[in-house]
Amino acid sequence: MSEFSIGECMRFGWETFKTRPWILIGAFLLTIIVPSIPGMFFPEPDVVPGQPLPPYSNAQIIASLASFVLSIFATLGATTFALRAHDNIAGVHIGDLWNPQPFWRFLGAEVLLFIILLVGFFLFVVPGVIAGLGFGFCTYLVIDRAKGPIEALKESWHITYGHKWQLLGLTLILIAINLLGAMALLVGLLVSVPVSWLAFTHAYRTLQSRSGA
Repeated sequence: MSEFSIGECMRFGWETFKTRPWILIGAFLLTIIVPSIPGMFFPEPDVVPGQPLPPYSNAQIIASLASFVLSIFATLGATTFALRAHDNIAGVHIGDLWNPQPFWRFLGAEVLLFIILLVGFFLFVVPGVIAGLGFGFCTYLVIDRAKGPIEALKESWHITYGHKWQLLGLTLILIAINLLGAMALLVGLLVSVPVSWLAFTHAYRTLQSRSGA
């Protein structure tokens, strides 16, 4: 049975990234570029401080909705890609970003998680942090195990039980390296984000294995 440690997650992320860096970087760039395409053709109106919000045209409203839907597909695709890259970095390909089948279950899990975190942070922040750590793998379970949103939340809480301090440490480290990546003229994000995908996915796989799920 694999032991869960922050160092092992980070090491796995870095070593796997070095195996095929360009496909990981390419996948990351696509998840950023695709949702922004509608806004390139119909940008939002400029907001002037102190002035009323300018009206949106029908085309701008449609473009905003399209960007939102594409961002859900991008997040779904990034999670799918991270799982497949973790399990078989040699066999993963860009087409693995396209996984529309669990879209509605994924969206439902995202909405429920957002509501739980929102309520948690209103309750003096700490409950929100605990909820984020405990339910953080629910979208992975929707994709990986074909769970429904409620079932995925319960399973995520189960597999993270007793490991929330370690998950908090891992999350803080991942935030830190991505901040450093952003400070490096944003170019560093091309490395830090894919490494973060793989490290967090390794945490999921390890805890899943330990729980017997």
